Amino acid sequence: MTKKTYARPLTIGALAGVALLAFAAPAHAETEVAEPAEFTSAFTVMATPDQVINNDGVATPGEAGATGTFTFRINSELDIICYDIRLEGVTGDYQSPAKTATHIHEAAVGQAGPPRIAFPNPTPVGDGPRTSSGCLQGPFTTGVQANGADTGDGFSLAEIEANPSGFTGDSHTVGSPAGVVRGQLTAIPVGGVDTGAGGSAEAGTAPLVFSAALGGAGLLAAGAVVLHRRRAVSTR
Repeated sequence: MTKKTYARPLTIGALAGVALLAFAAPAHAETEVAEPAEFTSAFTVMATPDQVINNDGVATPGEAGATGTFTFRINSELDIICYDIRLEGVTGDYQSPAKTATHIHEAAVGQAGPPRIAFPNPTPVGDGPRTSSGCLQGPFTTGVQANGADTGDGFSLAEIEANPSGFTGDSHTVGSPAGVVRGQLTAIPVGGVDTGAGGSAEAGTAPLVFSAALGGAGLLAAGAVVLHRRRAVSTR
């Protein structure tokens, strides 16, 4: 004898709960975000090959003739950092044990130190200038493990504001794995930077919220239809 069973349809309330849980899930890695309306600090890095230090603290010059300019704008209250990075005279592909090869390290002049933030590598890879710009919001991860934890774990941008000279910007390549260029962070006036990395917070986030709302509604509608129509057939 054949026995037919029907899956009970979930209520819209239950589906909404599932959708809200999905949207409310906490971030476990930095998120690309729109530029905030204001910043609490700004920093620049003039990176050169002669400042590179390897992991053992030994001077290891990078690629001759290469230069890097890093501009960082920070809103430490929101844990957002906007970056504008330009590399020139750099050849070859990137290489690093981290998830990208362009970082902020916690390291004083002449010292080695762990990466705290990993940025998208400047592009295009070739003989010309390479650029990368945008904004990231913590919590931050680097993909490098130390003492069983990611070196970005627990790091906040307020630490850079408290001691900017204790941090460096750098990038690593196949030909210069210790670093192709490196330089210390130096504070600059917040209002003196105009990189065009993004628009206002309102303009940048509104479409994201709208899209999320539509996505949630679509999920609810599709889920209701599927669950109402789903029929399981089992045989004894």
